[in-house]
Amino acid sequence: MTLLFTTMDPWMNNGGILVGGLDVHIYRDGGWRVLHDRALYIEPTHYGLLYTYTPFSALAFLPLVLVPWGAVTTTWLVLNLAVLFGCVLQSWRMLGYRVTPRLAVVSALITLACVFAEPVRTTLYYGQINLWLMLLVLWDFSRAEHSKLRGLGVGIAAGIKLTPLYFVAQYLARRQWRAAATAALTFVASIGLTALVLPRDSYQYWTSTFFQSGRIAPDVHAANQSLRGAIAHLTHGPAPVWLWLLVAIPIALLALWLAAALARRGEPLLSVTLGGLTACAVSPYSWGHHWVWFVPLMVYLIHRAQTRGRWWLTAGALYIAIAAWTYTYTPTWVSVGTFLLPPWWPGAQIMMNIYVVIYLLVLIGIVRLLRSAPPQPDPIAPIIINPPAAEQDSPTAPVVHLPRITDGAHPDDNRPATVD
Repeated sequence: MTLLFTTMDPWMNNGGILVGGLDVHIYRDGGWRVLHDRALYIEPTHYGLLYTYTPFSALAFLPLVLVPWGAVTTTWLVLNLAVLFGCVLQSWRMLGYRVTPRLAVVSALITLACVFAEPVRTTLYYGQINLWLMLLVLWDFSRAEHSKLRGLGVGIAAGIKLTPLYFVAQYLARRQWRAAATAALTFVASIGLTALVLPRDSYQYWTSTFFQSGRIAPDVHAANQSLRGAIAHLTHGPAPVWLWLLVAIPIALLALWLAAALARRGEPLLSVTLGGLTACAVSPYSWGHHWVWFVPLMVYLIHRAQTRGRWWLTAGALYIAIAAWTYTYTPTWVSVGTFLLPPWWPGAQIMMNIYVVIYLLVLIGIVRLLRSAPPQPDPIAPIIINPPAAEQDSPTAPVVHLPRITDGAHPDDNRPATVD
């Protein structure tokens, strides 16, 4: 939190964390247009920007209309922080930890630390929806394999924003046919429901707007942290579709296989986290704030660090790489994020594609993890925040608790901020 408020003035126009909310106002405007029978896609919304999400998302954003226009930014910021805390807590639960007051305090501290991670910081600044979608998916994958609700969260998330459709493929790769079917049918139902309520906007979106990728931004934009963006950055021009597909399809298939293998190994959190990271990597365009899946990855690394101290180095390196570092080019031009640091710095090509680089390192790490022998009980007592339920119930499990803690051009634009 100290870094968040010292690296950039929180009240700085077009950059300060406390004066953002551009995207959430567009979400609210979408809901308002539904109530007032105004076109979603052929008219500009807030600040003259275009609405890019599905028609179903506008229905999902209807509750925002109840929030007064002037209070939308603050309200959404507080709600996003609560959802971020929920994501951290849900990550611990998927690792087998019981929710206790101590775990809640630790989760709150991790939540505060993650606020300075660029994907989270930018999500909070713009008032984005990413954290909500991630919580839906985490909740979905935490359901019992035979639960009738499993797949519902993925379907709803995909109905709002198409990227979570990747998780339907992940259910299929894990041979969880019922969950995959539930997710797919929920997604289709979201289209059907919206077609009944908003027939004109639904027709416009699925026959025209859906195919207009230019509504987002050129793939050469430095903020495009995807495989296609990396190709564009390295070739200094638009990435050929054939080349992007030649790289993205094999990686997507490999990630599906690895995710299924992780699930069989008893690593549910790492499995779904890999899915979230892969969806960002193979997407034609991924803004930095789409990579909020680094948050459960950070929780996983901290979990591993409880019994292997070297994992702290990995967690620290990840945090440094994804932090919201700022650079002031001029008194009126400030950038946020490692990938927007000056291109003339040493290692600029790595920094410009840092999230893709991290993703590839994660793939390598998971391959090594799966090739290693199954984890054996550690002869040394692990120092853990709160033991997973399975360990806590064991009368022979050695546990040492930690001491208690006392009381721009586009709505998604991630370009350098301007100072008033």
